[in-house]
Amino acid sequence: MSTQPSLEHSHDPAAIEQRLSAGPKISYLRDWVYGGIDGAVTTFAIVAGAVGANLSATIVLVLGVANLLADGFSMAAANYSGTKSENDDFDRLQEIEDKHIRHDPEGEREEVRQIYRNKGYDGEELETLVSILTSRKAAWIETMMQEEYGLSSATRSPLKAAGSTFVAFVVCGSLPLLPFVIGMTASTQATIILTALAFFLIGSTKAKWSTQHWFWSGMETTVIGLSAAGIAYLVGYLLRGLTG
Repeated sequence: MSTQPSLEHSHDPAAIEQRLSAGPKISYLRDWVYGGIDGAVTTFAIVAGAVGANLSATIVLVLGVANLLADGFSMAAANYSGTKSENDDFDRLQEIEDKHIRHDPEGEREEVRQIYRNKGYDGEELETLVSILTSRKAAWIETMMQEEYGLSSATRSPLKAAGSTFVAFVVCGSLPLLPFVIGMTASTQATIILTALAFFLIGSTKAKWSTQHWFWSGMETTVIGLSAAGIAYLVGYLLRGLTG
């Protein structure tokens, strides 16, 4: 029986070349998770608050659909603007480093030297490393972006980030409304069960990209989501007299 560990990808030279030539993979996982959780939380909170206030199923649907479209678009637009701002800031810092290298190359070399000295390099080994990293401007700038600012050259698409957030928001946010759409009896109980399941599925799915166990990740998301809904229901219940 082989004792070799299971690896995520091949280390065959041809496979490595193909993988590296494709560039780093850009992940939009956080946009999907953020949109999905927020969509389910906010719509469920609206439904719970409206039910707590003893509003009709029609009003629940109107409020829920309005939230899906307005809040979903708002979140997508905010994510677009935020991601674009990150990219603009990356370009600004890159221009600054390019300017510093042109006007004060020795000062920038000293920065590289101190960065890698703090990583444990010294003597001839350190000087060789500094010489190699500063021999090409593109590699030099990339080194400074990563080491000085902690930024990667793998920038995210604002449109893809916004689209991921919006789609996840609408899909997951629709679940709390389904029992009211199909006219189920005991809609509130069905909504709680269905949305709790959505929270759990979101949490357990995102565990695929983390070290957290899928069950505990699902439970964590479920607790967060249902806590928000519980607060909304309590507020709606306490203020229900104002609707009379």
